[in-house]
Amino acid sequence: MNMKVVVKIRALLEDRGLSLRELSRLTDIRHATLSELQNGKRENINFGHIERIAEALHITDIRDIIDLIHNEETAK
Repeated sequence: MNMKVVVKIRALLEDRGLSLRELSRLTDIRHATLSELQNGKRENINFGHIERIAEALHITDIRDIIDLIHNEETAK
């Protein structure tokens, strides 16, 4: 079974009415890095970034930020 970790930045931003630039400013993470995470273009996830996103968005459950899905679901 081929699995993939997905960072749910797009949904988080939509739910909170924020832009990627605003999240970048709140977390001090480069806009380009957040964009790559949002679009599934990064091979590695920096857990420091996940922690900063959680802190900035007042998230206490990591499952609100990341999902583990079957790879065939990523093609949808």
